[in-house]
Amino acid sequence: MGNADTKLHFRKAVIQLTTKTQPVEATDNVFWDQFWAECSIAVQDVFALVPAAEIRAVREESPSNLATLCYKAVERLVQCADSGCPSEKERQIVLNCTRLLTRILPYIFEDADWRGFFWSTIPGTKKSGSLDEDADENEARPLAESLLLTVADLLFCPDFTVQSHKKNNPDASEEMRSIDSCEYIWEAGVGFAQSPPPNYIHDRNRTELLKLLLTCFSEAMYLSPSSETQVLNPWVSFFCSAENRHALPLFTSLLNVVCSYDPVGYGIPYNHLLFSDYREQLVEQALQVLIVTLEHETGSAVSAALQALDSSSSNPSEELEPAGPDNLFVNYLSRIHREEDLSFVLRGFAQLLNNPLIQTYLPRSTKKIHFHQELLILFWKFCDFNKKFLFFVLKSSDVLEMLVPILFYLNDARADQSRVGLMHIGVFILLLLSGERNFGVRLNKPYTLRVPMDIPVFTGTHADLLIVIFHKIITCGHQRLHPLFDCLLTIIVNISPYLKSLSMVAANKLLHLLEAFSTPWYLLSAPQNHNLVFFLLEVFNNIIQYQFDGNFNLVYAIIRKRNVFHQLANLPTDEASIQKTLQKKKNKSGISRLNSTDGESMEGSRPAAPAEPGTLKATLEATPGIDKITEKSQVSEDGTMIALPRSSSPATPPHRGAINGASDTESNSERDSEVFTRSQTSRSRISSVSSTAAWTANSGWMLSWKSRLPLQTIMRLLQVLVPQVEKICIDKGLTDESEILKFLQHGTLVGLLPVPHPILIRKYQANSGTAMWFRTYMWGVIYLR
Repeated sequence: MGNADTKLHFRKAVIQLTTKTQPVEATDNVFWDQFWAECSIAVQDVFALVPAAEIRAVREESPSNLATLCYKAVERLVQCADSGCPSEKERQIVLNCTRLLTRILPYIFEDADWRGFFWSTIPGTKKSGSLDEDADENEARPLAESLLLTVADLLFCPDFTVQSHKKNNPDASEEMRSIDSCEYIWEAGVGFAQSPPPNYIHDRNRTELLKLLLTCFSEAMYLSPSSETQVLNPWVSFFCSAENRHALPLFTSLLNVVCSYDPVGYGIPYNHLLFSDYREQLVEQALQVLIVTLEHETGSAVSAALQALDSSSSNPSEELEPAGPDNLFVNYLSRIHREEDLSFVLRGFAQLLNNPLIQTYLPRSTKKIHFHQELLILFWKFCDFNKKFLFFVLKSSDVLEMLVPILFYLNDARADQSRVGLMHIGVFILLLLSGERNFGVRLNKPYTLRVPMDIPVFTGTHADLLIVIFHKIITCGHQRLHPLFDCLLTIIVNISPYLKSLSMVAANKLLHLLEAFSTPWYLLSAPQNHNLVFFLLEVFNNIIQYQFDGNFNLVYAIIRKRNVFHQLANLPTDEASIQKTLQKKKNKSGISRLNSTDGESMEGSRPAAPAEPGTLKATLEATPGIDKITEKSQVSEDGTMIALPRSSSPATPPHRGAINGASDTESNSERDSEVFTRSQTSRSRISSVSSTAAWTANSGWMLSWKSRLPLQTIMRLLQVLVPQVEKICIDKGLTDESEILKFLQHGTLVGLLPVPHPILIRKYQANSGTAMWFRTYMWGVIYLR
């Protein structure tokens, strides 16, 4: 009964606020206290008893009442934080104010006229009830700053959100003013050794405050992506600035809580169905707050912090400048360098990302987490902002602990149009990793896990797993994944010089992709489609030139499919043939399905599932083309990378740009090094329907790229090996391919192939386009979760 009365009183107060036409005085504490001091209102009740329509009605009809409600709620939070919340009643007031503000803030942000409200000072505060007593009389803090600083204080409030270190504490207020929050970090891990005893009440209170923080930061969701994209979120900027004295312990607490979380626990079957896990809710909120606060100026990813860390300053005056970016969270992340800290973070990522892959004999007996997308975003930010972490990940086979779950998520989401964002983040991470030599080397480790995936059974390495899944994405994914084809093949190109032995399954998948992409109707479908053929030929050239000895499976597959290379070399370029192919293309049904070139259906393939109603309404920013997000580097003889300069000419004529863009993947045995310095001006795939529709294939365009197809190495291999293989088959009457493979395994092409071309690696380059994409994707994930 008591609970029903509580809800009734609260509902009456809400109705009073919405029906009062006259402004209620800020000094009328009896009225305002009804919202937070009278009772305890559960968070779900606050959302139910304060309907959206009524908040909007107050905003439009009694704006001063809504403004006073927000101000009074923040004022009570400040008072409670200053006193240190010694009593149960004050703690309840904090929770009620937190829940109410969490409910109201989105309706402040959705109205452009109200967005500046929290960044203004309330008239009268500097005389009577200044929210910040330390502030100058004439410079009261904006409401937003007071709110953020107070929430930060409350997140380290003894006996409310952290374990008190003192048994008898007569002067809590004094303690809150002088508290050293670094002693109250929530969990052991980076920079902190002691693990406080678990306390589900503290976890629950932290979760509520973090939800309010996330709501404050969510103002970015209400701005259109195109407007002021360079301006950082003011809420995040202030919270992560030096003004917040709790920035370091808070960053450390959030990170340690996430990385130390073990959803399985002691492994008791079905324990997640028997007990509520408040730690999981806290981990989810901590993770979302972390990825939102790790915002950095668009452009170079923490170049300032990296310079401060990695380069010894030659100019003495530079030492006076603050090291790293203004955002302290980004600064702290970029400075993590101790081996044990990096190991702790990587272990946390691997354990959580592998959690959904766990299989047990009892169905659904283990707890499965659902925040893997947020984890991938945080992992991306770690790799992008902290190069020491990236090198640490690639230093050992631990990187494969990250690779397998990412490939699992990519395979799982390939046919679901509503998870196109997850596909992009997974591919971006692999593109970033593939720019480093160690990633390609690590992929040679045998793949022995048996993760539940609908892919062909094979015996091979992690590289085989990657190629098989990429093939599945390209052939069995939905059409919205077409812009990713460039990225997927770029990853395979980057790792190809280091792959010691591909399995027969993976080799056949690569040949099938070439067969699909080199069909005349596909090459003539769009002005950039031929680039995919260049990528695949570069893969074959890299493996033949640098890893011929162990790749007899691939060599055998190339010999078996030699007609594909001959057809490509003899592709007709006259106008009559082009028109004939285009006419056939119009009559072809379902031309977008690549497996139409193959008579047999793919193993385990299923058609792309239509998106659920409503899921496609949330759109993501378009991703930049592969030339915008990568920078070419050449591998020198000693294994170091040399960045190649981009073309300095900004105004390349359109037709020359298309030619130059196509030539970057050709075999360079006959050409000088000038090829390497060309920019990929037209590498990006054309997404605009109108511009593609206006383009038509012609003879000159086809000749411009066909003459540079890097076929010389493969043709030389076929010229040498095909007669030898045919002779063995005739002489020995062979029908078993194992004998041919044995012959190829012990064969050599030393001195017969053209001079090996330099290895080209396309490394991910931070840019404003992907930064914008990540921002929209991140908020989309948080909103939907």
